[in-house]
Amino acid sequence: MVLVVCALCGCDPFSEPDSLLETYTERLSYVLDVELEPIQTVAVPPFPRPRDRRVEVEELDISMLAFLSLYGCELQVVVAERNSILGRVMTPLNELRYQLRFIDKARQCLPELDDATLRAKLKQAIQHKRENLPAYFWNAVWADEPMAALMTRSKGLYSLTATPSVSELSHELDTLITLSSQLDTVSDEAVFDGLGEMQQSWLFNPVAGQLLNSVQLLIMRLDQGSDIIQQRLHNKPLCYLHKPNTQSERLKGLFFSVYIGRVQPYLAKTSQAGKHVFSRLHQLAASQKTVMPESFKDYYREVLTIDKEGGIWQKLDKAIRLHTERWQQLFLQCGMQPVAG
Repeated sequence: MVLVVCALCGCDPFSEPDSLLETYTERLSYVLDVELEPIQTVAVPPFPRPRDRRVEVEELDISMLAFLSLYGCELQVVVAERNSILGRVMTPLNELRYQLRFIDKARQCLPELDDATLRAKLKQAIQHKRENLPAYFWNAVWADEPMAALMTRSKGLYSLTATPSVSELSHELDTLITLSSQLDTVSDEAVFDGLGEMQQSWLFNPVAGQLLNSVQLLIMRLDQGSDIIQQRLHNKPLCYLHKPNTQSERLKGLFFSVYIGRVQPYLAKTSQAGKHVFSRLHQLAASQKTVMPESFKDYYREVLTIDKEGGIWQKLDKAIRLHTERWQQLFLQCGMQPVAG
């Protein structure tokens, strides 16, 4: 099996993100003559379970007698669809569309009702459904399978060589952010026609979860590399009297060929793409914070919030800064040009 894998990747340790970062810390450990310690795990909260992402909305039922009284209105057809077998297992998106369809047909039906009590009940139902559109919209975006597929962390790391475009996903999220801000005025289910197509693409695009995997791995490997350098700085000087030597020249070669040439481009690519996507996911969730389930809020703070102190994105920034500082200290000890921050 090892031979097969080796043949497929051409024995190139830089062909995949995990082998690239592992090779980097291994070579850094070897050049600095420091024992490689086990990597320290960085925890990333899992995407919440479906029940922890869903907002429960109390339904208002129209009695059967009232329903029969609506005969002749198109609302009767809408309610009948809802009460059918398929209507009872609607996806969250279809649930949202149903609520808008109900509101539209109920408004059209109101002038046709002679019964004042029934008319008042229908107005109450319209108001209730309008007030709960944010909750239905939340469920349509966050509680269904497409978002779970987008966020799944079971599909590996963000690509090293290919360039998975995040621009289309960012555009889709921008569209959702705009829709979220317009729920008070939306009256036609047609505005959500494109949402189903967006979600379909998410089922086959686990890029958000891949970015999280790569960010987690980058933090762990950068911290491991920083520890290696720190050990050498404290235990035995690499250079005496700030004069470069053979070992420091080898280290310089490693720095430029592997860290600058291989690790930094992937680091920059992942960080940029991650913040591009997750800043929008944060904005989308924040725009719906009034209906956000309590069981979702820890994930929102720790993973979706870019500037959360102690969150995954701040941990990445901290790991990058620390690693840069360690390299600077090492080069300064050898009287060499410090690393640019």
